[in-house]
Amino acid sequence: MSTLRAIQADITTLALDCIVNAANESLLGGGGVDGAIHSAAGPQLLAQCRTLRGCATGEAKITGGFRLPARYVIHTVGPVWHGGNAGEAELLAACYRNSLALAATHHIQSIAFPAISTGVYGYPLAAATDIAVRSVRQVMGQPDMPQEIVFCCFSERDLAVYQAALLRQD
Repeated sequence: MSTLRAIQADITTLALDCIVNAANESLLGGGGVDGAIHSAAGPQLLAQCRTLRGCATGEAKITGGFRLPARYVIHTVGPVWHGGNAGEAELLAACYRNSLALAATHHIQSIAFPAISTGVYGYPLAAATDIAVRSVRQVMGQPDMPQEIVFCCFSERDLAVYQAALLRQD
């Protein structure tokens, strides 16, 4: 059975099989966690991302981790918040489901997710966290899912929201 937990850390420092990048559709780097991952992984990540020809919102693609402690990076594009009536919840849930499906096909045993869409894309943290926890829990028991799933939080505030959601949805 998989374990699910939340921690406060810099996702680029985690020595897991895989970390998830909250990417933009170009996959060519940006701000926030995306910029941090590209910077830490080095220029080889950008070169490999160029070959992927972008990624649609809700979808996921995989690359090597290069200079990161993680062997792989799964890039997923979260939705921009438009008030909640433009299919944002379904697209955000798809980010988690598609990332975990890709992890399963690559036999990834440990994976960390950032708080997808909650930065410059403006998704309200509490709502995004509930979707993240629910989406991951729905697929945890399926074959080949990672054994360790981590929500990596940048701040103490984010960590408290994730820990509350994990307890509430337990």
